[in-house]
Amino acid sequence: MAPRKSKGDGEEKAKPLTQTSTRVTRSMDRQTRSATKPNGAKAAGSVTKQVKLASPKRKKPSTETGRGGKKAKKEEKDEEKEEEAAEVEDPTKPKIVIEHCKQCNAFKTRAIQVKEGLEGAVPGVTVTLNPEKPRRGCFEIRKEGGETFISLLEMKRPFAPMKALDMEEVIEDIIKKIK
Repeated sequence: MAPRKSKGDGEEKAKPLTQTSTRVTRSMDRQTRSATKPNGAKAAGSVTKQVKLASPKRKKPSTETGRGGKKAKKEEKDEEKEEEAAEVEDPTKPKIVIEHCKQCNAFKTRAIQVKEGLEGAVPGVTVTLNPEKPRRGCFEIRKEGGETFISLLEMKRPFAPMKALDMEEVIEDIIKKIK
């Protein structure tokens, strides 16, 4: 059905087909730049060399100390190297490596439990978690460069051998062997 005719003499204002928005796109920006060029300039499509306008660059989020960029990263790396050097200097401290698979959080929770238990019970012990890429289905606790305390390798889900361990007893056994 056709719309009804207006009662006026046809002086009703026509509604605009498109609504104006506040959003400015790149194509709209190009159109305004080409429209504002002087009469002797070529059109935007035929220009062989286009110059990009300098857009404001976003700043990278700074670190907690308020410094950003490469300097902060260098300082962090330097601090890590100093800590590693301090660890290497004292050969009398026992170094324990815990290798745990990243396949399931059960490995991670047990590894953290062992780490906290050893650090609390043995003064000066250094416990590292996964210094290298861990093996799949692996939960291993060993002295760096030597004795292995627990070695559970190639476990399949649901990781029954690891879940059957009483972690308190494991921690006590490792403490006895270290001392």
